[in-house]
Amino acid sequence: METVKIKAPGTVANLVCGFDILGLALNEPCDIMEFRLLDEPKVVIHNRDAFDLPTDPEQNVAGVVLLAAIEKAGGNVGFEVTIEKHIKPGSGLGSSAASAAGAAVGANKLLGNRFSTDELIQLAMIGEKLATGVKHADNITPCILGGITLIRSIHPIDIVPLATPDLYVTVVHPQIEVRTSDARQILKQQVYLKDAIKQWGNIAGLVAGFMRNDKQLIGRSLEDVIIEPVRSILIPGFDEVKTRSKEAGALGGGISGSGPSVFMLSETETIAREVGAIMNAVYREIGIENYVYVTTISKEGVQVDGESGVGSGE
Repeated sequence: METVKIKAPGTVANLVCGFDILGLALNEPCDIMEFRLLDEPKVVIHNRDAFDLPTDPEQNVAGVVLLAAIEKAGGNVGFEVTIEKHIKPGSGLGSSAASAAGAAVGANKLLGNRFSTDELIQLAMIGEKLATGVKHADNITPCILGGITLIRSIHPIDIVPLATPDLYVTVVHPQIEVRTSDARQILKQQVYLKDAIKQWGNIAGLVAGFMRNDKQLIGRSLEDVIIEPVRSILIPGFDEVKTRSKEAGALGGGISGSGPSVFMLSETETIAREVGAIMNAVYREIGIENYVYVTTISKEGVQVDGESGVGSGE
């Protein structure tokens, strides 16, 4: 195979209380990437969108992953990639992870699937480090595997796919930018033990809720006492969106990744669409343009054209 086309989904990281350890894949938005194998060790990047991202592979999230894949494969091949991004950089919907994971999966396909899933995650985290300054996998793993994932450890890689309940996801992306690196810098480096205990209970409750398909337990556990109180000050309208969405019947939600996007989980499409209307209204009232997605959890993750996804988010 000399060419391959893939679709890399957006993701919601943290899932409120699971900072850097929980994430889920979305059925939309998705990036489209087309790869061609080259017979010399170089990376050529073409952008087919309006985001004007770097085409220098050492400065491009997908580029550094492809360079690492070339080195890992022995240094005698190269890649040409055309990227059509629909996940806006800085949206909090895993834009950099989609580029990184998509690059890892696309390269692997052209190389005859020589890399293991753990190796794909390690390759993709190189892209995340370029984007955010930190190797983290809470967007990467659901993007590659689909569904909902728990990162028990990245040293060594230990990923736990969780059960994926049939829930609707409503996401509002206010058209402002919150840089992941900036959102990390404002976090407290120490927390009170009482807050840590409460957070651990919420994480355990959320995981149990997913595994037991207990929607009410999921809703009760979508509470963050450590990260959200700090990061939410960067997102205008956040408290009102969250309060009014839950009043409309949403199970709960919070900041998607580092923001500014905000997500809510709902049991029915009717509630999810009502939540979307509320989100849109809040931001219209405060004069901020926004885009709303009403979607579901992708159980496939990165999809190679004509094939099912890399992992199984069942």
